Formats: sequence, C-alpha cells, structure tokens
Amino acid sequence: MENKQNYSEELAGKIALVTGGTKGIGKAIADKLAQAGAEVIVTARNNPNETNPKHHFIAADLSKSEDIAKVAGEIHEKFGRVDILVNNMGANPFPGGGYSALTDEHWDQALQVNLLSSVRLDRAVLPKMLEQKSGVIIHISSTSGMLPIWEATMPYTAAKAALNAYSKTLSSEVASQGVRVITVSPGLNKTEAMATFLADLAKSAGITTDQMSQNLMQRVGGVPLGRMADPEETAELVQFLVSPRASYITGANYIIDGGNLPVV
Repeated sequence: MENKQNYSEELAGKIALVTGGTKGIGKAIADKLAQAGAEVIVTARNNPNETNPKHHFIAADLSKSEDIAKVAGEIHEKFGRVDILVNNMGANPFPGGGYSALTDEHWDQALQVNLLSSVRLDRAVLPKMLEQKSGVIIHISSTSGMLPIWEATMPYTAAKAALNAYSKTLSSEVASQGVRVITVSPGLNKTEAMATFLADLAKSAGITTDQMSQNLMQRVGGVPLGRMADPEETAELVQFLVSPRASYITGANYIIDGGNLPVV
C-alpha cells in the first residue's frame, strides 16, 4: 500500500530567513518553505521582479556588515526571532584565467559574499536560537568547494571550501544547545546566474552557450543523470533538512549533483 505523507504544514509557526531569496535556488527554497507553512523573510540586494505576498522582503547587501545589522534589527522588531536560517547568498562574477587574472579586490569580494556574509548573519541570529534551544542553519555551498576548476572558479571555490569547514565547526559548537547546522552543496543548476556564467565563458572562448554548457559538464567529469538540476530539487532537500523529520541531522554536507562528484 502506497504511503503518501502530507508535509504542507510541517513548518507552521516557524520564522524562516532565506538570503538571496528572489532568484534561482534561493527563490525555490523560499517558495518551498512558505508552502510548508513557514513565515518567510527573503533578502537580496535588489527588489524582486515579481513580488510574492507570502514573503517579507528586505533589501540588503549582506557583504556589508551594516546591512546585516539592518536586517537583524528589522527581523527583531517585526518577528522577534529566526527559527530557520538559509544562507543562500553567493556569487561567482570573477574573471576566469587563473591566479594571474585575479586582484586583491576579487579575492576580498569572493570571501565577503561567499563566506563572511554567512559568518556575520549566523552571529546575528544565533543568540536567540541558543536562548530558545532550537533552530536550524543551512549553508548553501557548492560542489565547487570540493571539485575546483582553476580556470573559472578559483576564488569562489576557495570561499566555498572555507564555508564548508566553518559550517562543520559551528555545528560542533552549537549542537548540544539545540541548534542544527547543515551544509548543502548543489552541483550544476539551471538558474539565471548559471546562464550568465555560461554566456560569459562562451563569449570569452568564442563558442556558443550550448557548447560551453557541454564543455563545463565534461570538465567536471560528467553528470551521470545527464542534466543540470532544477532549483526546486535542491529546495526539496532543504525543506526536509529544516523539518522535524531531520531532527538527528547536523554537521553533514549534503551533495546534490546528479552523481557528478567523483569521490566516495
């Protein structure tokens, strides 16, 4: 007999903050958590093209400490706490070509956006989580942190690898106090950011975007499932991890890459 479970209200009463929540994986996660009953706050640098009445939007550049303080203050005033934090912000707008193409400014920006923004935001919401002895923090990393491509993702890769290590150490610190910290590492996803990334690489190489997409899949060793992921597939995993169903999971790094990563 088929057992169908209804998880539509499993996050009812929870306050969730999703950074970078207006596009791509972040938007899919925000929508999924709202569907599961959570009250969802999203942040991004720019106002979304389409407003979602189920989301409370805060404009912020989380690479700036003053903007993190603004977000934390508004949440404290309007919601009082955060039960679920999904640190999804991240970017790889940096030039390819290896070490010689990268300046100090590129490296600093990569660390601010892909690592330190999460560190600062965690620090802003953790005290309340520890006080209530419950909470979940998800760090959205990337398989790039474990499978670097020097010619295209050097500073991004380094920052995500650091995020992986930070997430693991933080989980060890706060687990005994009721807070779970988990990393999710997506592989190739069909997002606007990926489309822009491929278009820029294709232009530099003098080939079509489709050719560059195939080149990239070959460069990372191929994807056994034969396609990029839909953001909703990553969102499904995140919903499970922040739910009571995953109450014994912390400190892990969940890879969702269609079988790409060539390690055991």
